[in-house]
Amino acid sequence: MAESLPLRIVNSASQQAPERNTARPVLLVGFQKQGNLGLGYLAAMLRRHGYTVKVFDVEAEPQMILKAAQTLDPVMIGFSLIFQFYIHRYGAVIRFLREHGITCHFTMGGHFPSLSYEHTLELVPELDSVTRFEGELTALELADCLGTGREWRAIQGIAYRLGDRVISTPLRALLDDLDQLPYPDRDFPPITTLGHTLMPLLASRGCARTCSFCSIQTFYRAVPGKIVRTRKPARVVGEMRALHEERGTTIFLFQDDDFPLFGPVWRRWAAEFVEELHRSGLPKRVIWKMNCRADAVHAELFAAMRDAGLYLVYMGLESGNEEGLKTLHKQITVEQNLCAVETLKETGLLFEYGFMLFDPSSTFDSVRANLNFLRAIVGDGSTAAIFCRMLPYDGTPIKDDLARSGRLRGDVCNPDYDFLDRRLTDFYEALTEFVDIRGWIHGYRALSVQLSWAWNEVAVMERLFPPLPDMSFYQKTLRRITAESNHFLLGVVEDLSYTFSEGRSNPWTTEIVEASRRRFLEQLLNERNAFVARHQAVLLTAMPQSALCGAVAA
Repeated sequence: MAESLPLRIVNSASQQAPERNTARPVLLVGFQKQGNLGLGYLAAMLRRHGYTVKVFDVEAEPQMILKAAQTLDPVMIGFSLIFQFYIHRYGAVIRFLREHGITCHFTMGGHFPSLSYEHTLELVPELDSVTRFEGELTALELADCLGTGREWRAIQGIAYRLGDRVISTPLRALLDDLDQLPYPDRDFPPITTLGHTLMPLLASRGCARTCSFCSIQTFYRAVPGKIVRTRKPARVVGEMRALHEERGTTIFLFQDDDFPLFGPVWRRWAAEFVEELHRSGLPKRVIWKMNCRADAVHAELFAAMRDAGLYLVYMGLESGNEEGLKTLHKQITVEQNLCAVETLKETGLLFEYGFMLFDPSSTFDSVRANLNFLRAIVGDGSTAAIFCRMLPYDGTPIKDDLARSGRLRGDVCNPDYDFLDRRLTDFYEALTEFVDIRGWIHGYRALSVQLSWAWNEVAVMERLFPPLPDMSFYQKTLRRITAESNHFLLGVVEDLSYTFSEGRSNPWTTEIVEASRRRFLEQLLNERNAFVARHQAVLLTAMPQSALCGAVAA
């Protein structure tokens, strides 16, 4: 049984200096492989106010986290859960710590704990609290209360158990001014490509869109305050410049849910951002990637951003048929998606995309329409073919709709649903067995992921290295391999669809499909490695000084 205390909108700034004892540190635990800015902002806020903070990767050996907790005696340990599928993994780490005598306060934050706090406390009973929604001020106040022995259950923005009840305190309003936050700490090893360091970055928080499958829009609408907030362009560029000068970062990956581009106000923001970049002198020295929707792609603006260092655009296209876009509440058309892709190609920008081949409204016709859409955008080999099945995350409108209709299946780590046509379920299950999806699409070593990485390398070489004489030939070779791989994969999926919709014989075997995947991957690696080897001297000479002690990434 859960209950909420009366709602009060709480100001983001405290009216008076709080009592604070920073003698005991704070431990933070979360995924760190690709950089966790959520933990970075929490750590920076706590450190700004005098706390010692140690950050650990949740995938580290539990014994390492245990040893730190035993040695440091933290006032609390905060767990950052990005994906709900990993709740049991987090639970195992938390139980291990409890079983070995760690008794300090445990709290957990993130989208799933914030939206499904009662379920989180049920799944991980060893937790003392859930820190809901934006956590910088809440975590700081929680640490202050715990460190001074004050009652912590009265603070805003948390949930906790009280007997057989779960209490949610009044929600803390979203931060009004993101520029009041310190730059996030980055307690993780950076990813590098060809000696160049990549770092994540945020220009804004929130998303104005209302896609039915996305918990992000629910996350920001559940709390008082302005949904989308942007940082001042000068502040963003200042962080980029500091990272470039102090840490040698040359590639920035903006992780905004929707980079501020759509509509006249945000386009003005983007234009000012471009101007700030040029004033800083960063273009030609750094490049950057961002996420947006197709309806934000305008040729003139994107050409200006390209000239200021933009090299890669990720778009959540999601569907290539109108019914699918309607089900997902994308509020966009197939034609807009196609036009956006074409604009990016004409502008000379690399693009990647999210795509759901299957969704709750899927039919065999819609799946084949999606396959034809993918052929239209990547049949030329401009990037790798990828797709997935829509999953009903907690806190999303589409999950609630599926539950009301009796179609929701699975559990928190394996959410699922019934298709309207049972044959589609059989088709999807056969597809996952027949085609090694992890080998083709998902995972660091998957063929499509490797193809995308090769294209990223091309963009880095073109932007951050001297001209290479046979780059054009290498690009044509890479495009051919990508196109052939895309054509093969999409053809296999389509042929298999007819096996289940019309009873046609399946012309493929798992052995042939897997052998073809390996052949494409071998071609890719051979061509890529040969190209890098031919230009190794130039690449090494042009690498940042900090990377010269290592070799070209393999």
